[in-house]
Amino acid sequence: MIQRIKGMYDVLPPESLLWRRIEDVFSAVSQRYGFHRASTPIVEPTELFARSIGEATDIVEKEMYTFQDRNGKSLSLRPEGTASLVRAYVENQVYGVDPVAKWIYMGPMYRYEQPQKGRNRQFSQLGAEVFGVAAPEQDAEIMAMAWAFFCELGLEQDVRLELNTLGDLEERRRYRELLKAYLTDEKEALCADCRRRLDTNPLRVLDCKQEACSTVAQKAPSLLDHLGEETRTHFEHVRQTLEILGVPHHFNRRIVRGLDYYNRTTFEFKSSLLGAQDAVGGGGRYDALVAQFGGPETPAVGFAMGMERLCLLLEAKAKPAFSLDFFLIPMGSGTYQAALKLAADLRQRALCGEVDFSGRRLKNLFPRAERLGARYTLILGENELASGKVQVKDMLTKSQQELALDELCGILLKSQD
Repeated sequence: MIQRIKGMYDVLPPESLLWRRIEDVFSAVSQRYGFHRASTPIVEPTELFARSIGEATDIVEKEMYTFQDRNGKSLSLRPEGTASLVRAYVENQVYGVDPVAKWIYMGPMYRYEQPQKGRNRQFSQLGAEVFGVAAPEQDAEIMAMAWAFFCELGLEQDVRLELNTLGDLEERRRYRELLKAYLTDEKEALCADCRRRLDTNPLRVLDCKQEACSTVAQKAPSLLDHLGEETRTHFEHVRQTLEILGVPHHFNRRIVRGLDYYNRTTFEFKSSLLGAQDAVGGGGRYDALVAQFGGPETPAVGFAMGMERLCLLLEAKAKPAFSLDFFLIPMGSGTYQAALKLAADLRQRALCGEVDFSGRRLKNLFPRAERLGARYTLILGENELASGKVQVKDMLTKSQQELALDELCGILLKSQD
């Protein structure tokens, strides 16, 4: 038997129903904010990620799936979405058509990590990017959009927004030297990974999950104390706007993100329901990346969320989610055509449903209706057909009643409210 590759996975019903719900909600919420969907290739030139993410990051050094094509060119499976969107923005000269672009994306990413709950070698992300706006209010609005998405999923009590500022590039460069000097004095207390990061990316020590490293990080100098007036004002405006929009948030000076391209605002969405790996998603501002790829100076801000983490959160909430309005079971081939006609009538009312022609016994079909996420199971036998009625089982309450066909549509439509 050929089996899937370690760290990869299949998404099948009923889990795929949950995926579709998340994608549908994200699409609907982002559309209200004026975003449009963009898609990029799964395979990109390796240089794209080395230049944007940073050659000294764990992603580029240890986690990318990199190979040579038949012409000897180094290619990589995308490990994140922003770099590809920036490449598309520059290559297609979108900045020449419209100075502001607001894009969302959905799709698989790849990193060679040790598989664990909520983290796989193939993982899917939902993301949003805004190009061409430098205002701190834009930072706040994109976080507000993400918060609206969580609220729409019913997760507002389970997710918290934490944010920080990384300053501008020169401010961060000076802070890196100060931080490096402090961490060097504490080197013996750091884990092996953080000792290696001292020379390449000392900011990553601040968000290390090892207890000893966390203790050291808590006493480290704060970047907030070494910001210029312009950067500090930008961050204050972000927080003020979040307050105005009613988005709860918390300052966390240890949020640095794992990608080199971020500047100024950076943020993460976290949940205690996920254990130690508590990040659901995150993002920030990356004002230098478009110019780094050959485009004009273009401010930008965005975020990404892990689909698998979102699924774990929704599963932990254990709220019923229905993807079908009805699951119709015709009892015997003599009722098949009538069942099809009934289903067609219901679908014309924008109701979603499936007709089962398997001929299996009822006790085996009720579990299938549940797996498919049907709100009601409808049973149409010869007796029901003759009397113009249908048996209706409520899959939430498990109660069952007989309804006239002309009453059925009203009941199903009411359940959508």
